[in-house]
Amino acid sequence: MEMVLVACQVDPPKSGTGTTPGAEEHVLTVEQALRAKGLLATAQTDGHFGTATLDAYAAWQRSLGFEGLDANGVPGRTSLIQLGSGRFDVTRPVTAGSRTDSYGGKRVNTRTADMLRAADGMLSWSLTLTQGSYTPGNPDSAGTHDGGGVVDISVSSMSMTQRWQTVRALRTVGFAAWLRTPDDGFAYHIHANGISDPDMSRPARNQVHDHYFGRNGLANHAPDNTPEQYRVAFTWWERYKRG
Repeated sequence: MEMVLVACQVDPPKSGTGTTPGAEEHVLTVEQALRAKGLLATAQTDGHFGTATLDAYAAWQRSLGFEGLDANGVPGRTSLIQLGSGRFDVTRPVTAGSRTDSYGGKRVNTRTADMLRAADGMLSWSLTLTQGSYTPGNPDSAGTHDGGGVVDISVSSMSMTQRWQTVRALRTVGFAAWLRTPDDGFAYHIHANGISDPDMSRPARNQVHDHYFGRNGLANHAPDNTPEQYRVAFTWWERYKRG
């Protein structure tokens, strides 16, 4: 399930049908099941989790009675297990947990809170959120905070070195994280997306695509401004324990 979720973030914005390394066989298994349900054409059953597969999976979720974030085309544990009945088993599941958890008074889901707690434990200063998840309607966020897994973090009390160290800690536990600066058009803060959160909005998932390819997650898709010594390889599934 981890690899399928990575692909459904990395693949849709691609200009083409290239597959995500390590994910192709898992995506293909899901697509074959969707095709068997009459939801995906043979031509799109190719190991690339693009928009056609997202739409097909959303149709599968709706057929099960899900709606809203639960029918966003991103495989959730329950819908994936039901799709795989008699065809495949779901291993390494990813779950968001409660959507009404909090961290420092800001709403997040349980998975995000656990990841923030893990990053906080790596630092000698505390993380303070200025915006949590599930907060639709903020025009400054361009839809990235509409779903789960996305937070903004204050850096006003940190030195520049501490800011970059915080980005590194967040990336180490599984966030796509960037320091936003006035050069980007923002007041200083850190924007962080919990990679492969099944509740994440599509604009936020597109930012994970940028992170995967070393970009900044903004509309200009410029190179990531994070100094090399604070970057972390995209191998989060080896570093974060999910249940």
